[in-house]
Formats: sequence, structure tokens, C-alpha cells
Amino acid sequence: MNLFEMAVPLLILMVSAVALYKRVDVYAALTDGAAQGLQVVVRIFPALVALLTAVHMLQASGAMEAAAGLLAPLLERLGIPPETAPLIFIRPISGSGALAVGSAIISQYGPDSLIGVTAAVMLGSTETTFYTIAVYFGAAGIRKTRWAIPAALCADFVGFLVAAFTVRVLFF
Repeated sequence: MNLFEMAVPLLILMVSAVALYKRVDVYAALTDGAAQGLQVVVRIFPALVALLTAVHMLQASGAMEAAAGLLAPLLERLGIPPETAPLIFIRPISGSGALAVGSAIISQYGPDSLIGVTAAVMLGSTETTFYTIAVYFGAAGIRKTRWAIPAALCADFVGFLVAAFTVRVLFF
């Protein structure tokens, strides 16, 4: 057995030893933590349902494809393959939706194409902004996001630009 296989059992053993030393009621702490976790889930659940509903509505209505068509000339001027536009729209909203769109792009254009590699790098260099804000701000009880969303969306856009630039410079 190597050290990596023993990591979790050793961690459990160390936590148990510290709890015994400090005379902490581990079971009570565990149940209190679980109760607090459920309260967080109840607080963030409505925001997550709204986000997932909006994503599916945008996809089903064709609005995302229409917006991608409108932005294609601008994306070409910025050096971003226009075929990745659906990924640009969905990534800030939904990680699983972005993975589905990225998978479709890579399946259609190939994993070694400029478009496929750009889509893969975009998936790794951006964040699911609205999901993250809904979860973390909801867990902390923050209602007013103020500048967090515009700043995060600007960071996502820069991530898309840097991804496209990096792929062109390093791979093609």
C-alpha cells in the first residue's frame, strides 16, 4: 500500500484522535453540520431551479442559436471561432450544459481542429458564473450581487479571448 491509498483512512484517524483529545462530541458536530447543510440547500434551491429552467428555455427556443448567428462577425474579428458562440453563451450559466455543447462541438469538428481545441480550452478557462454566484451568495445569504456579476462576466469574456488567442498561438 502506498501513501495515497492510506490518505483517507489516515485523515479519518487524525480527525478522530484530535476530537478525542479535545473532547468533541463528533456525532453532534456531524448532525449539526448536516442540518446546516440542508438549510443551505433549501436557501439556494430556488435559484438553481430558475437557472436550469432558463437554460433549457434558451436552448429550446432557439434564442441561443439566433444570438450566435448575430455575433458571428464580431467573434471572427476577435479571433474566436464563431462555431464556439453557443459555448460562450451557455458556459456562464450551466456547467453541464456547457459540457454538452462542448462535446457536440468537439464531435462535429474533431478534437484536433482549431474549433475543437478552442472549445476545450474555453471549457477549462472560464467559470459557471451564475451558478457559482447563486450557490455561494445564496449560501452566505447575500441578496444584492452589485458588481459581482458584471465583473465575473468580464472575466469570463477575457477567458474566452485568451483561450482563443492561446490556441491559435500555441497549436495552430
